Amino acid sequence: MRRAVCPGSFDPITNGHLDIIARASRLYDTVYVAVMINQSKQGLFTIEERIALIEEVTGELGNVRVESFHGLLVDFCKQREIPAIVKGLRAVSDFDYELQMAQMNIGLTGVETLFVPTNPAYSFLSSSLVKEVAQWGGDISHLVPSPVLHALKPKLRQR
Repeated sequence: MRRAVCPGSFDPITNGHLDIIARASRLYDTVYVAVMINQSKQGLFTIEERIALIEEVTGELGNVRVESFHGLLVDFCKQREIPAIVKGLRAVSDFDYELQMAQMNIGLTGVETLFVPTNPAYSFLSSSLVKEVAQWGGDISHLVPSPVLHALKPKLRQR
């Protein structure tokens, strides 16, 4: 069985993330979406909320599993016998950082990293940018899946 992981904080998941996950799901039998727990960073959505949103928007794919993790991604991979990490690249600046991570990961455990160029429609997109635009009342309906849009509005009102 061919397995891969798409890691990230997904706070919240965007259409750019979803595009990479969907493309990976066509290439692998099982794709794990690994939602990173960062103890030092307070997210807008809880880990449980992020997982629920990702499960909702990836449900139709059928071969996607969503789990949280903390620590090293390669340990997550080793525990689940996942040989490949799939990462989307938006720009050259992403590549500089991700290449270093990929080289470290293969050196630590032999886990390969596959880079997928982002759909040009999402090349500028990030969760941080989505939250900022939404906070100022901008239209983000074309940037996030509908369940995320509906969950985001009350979260931003609470701030």
